[in-house]
Amino acid sequence: MGCSMKVSLFITCLSDAIYPRVGEAMVRLLARYGVMVEFPSVQTCCGQPAFNSGYWKEARVTARTIIESFEDCDFVISPSGSCTGMIHHYPKLFEEDPVMHEKALKLQSKSYEFSQFLVNVLGVTDVGATFAHKVTYHPSCHGSRLLGVKEEPLALINHVKGLEFVPLPFAEDCCGFGGTFAVKMPEISGAMVTEKSDHVKETEAEVLVGLDMACLLNIAGNLRYRNEPVRVMHLAELLYEGVKQA
Repeated sequence: MGCSMKVSLFITCLSDAIYPRVGEAMVRLLARYGVMVEFPSVQTCCGQPAFNSGYWKEARVTARTIIESFEDCDFVISPSGSCTGMIHHYPKLFEEDPVMHEKALKLQSKSYEFSQFLVNVLGVTDVGATFAHKVTYHPSCHGSRLLGVKEEPLALINHVKGLEFVPLPFAEDCCGFGGTFAVKMPEISGAMVTEKSDHVKETEAEVLVGLDMACLLNIAGNLRYRNEPVRVMHLAELLYEGVKQA
């Protein structure tokens, strides 16, 4: 596939600025399957903060940049279900612009969250990783509810050798981040992430894994504040580390 398809990486703000190792893990894993990933440097924020706050005019500016950044590729992959989900709102932003609306629909159709691309496009559920740790999984809201990414990450996790998987109680409950929600309603957000961390502790897992660094950043911060020794990782990081250990 890597020889015939043009695949681009949509790194997202958090991964670009704070967790570049997530993007690196994705690229190195995909290279094992002949997928050479390109990185359009003009890409920017997906526009979700502005969109969720009602600033649709400003959101259109960034959305247009993203659409143009990935116009010439066959697939767009991202480490974030949230930012990939935002792309699904682009057609609504350009309902009164037929040309951009069509381009937005095209981008939506070829955009994939990382595990979604690996399992549904490449057909890979076993990357050959070994990770001898007790692991639990948090399914982020946008990835699981908006994109419908539910079985794909679990398929990848369950094929990792030596990994002991422990289901997270009330896994589908929001972590409380929600982008601007955490800023506008910090008390409620704090209560939600504390509850989420309590459930992580219940599993007695050594590692919490997920698909979206925004959620993982929020939970990791709460766990560190409470001096809980739980390692928090993006699924791509876990799989790549497991491949290196295999």
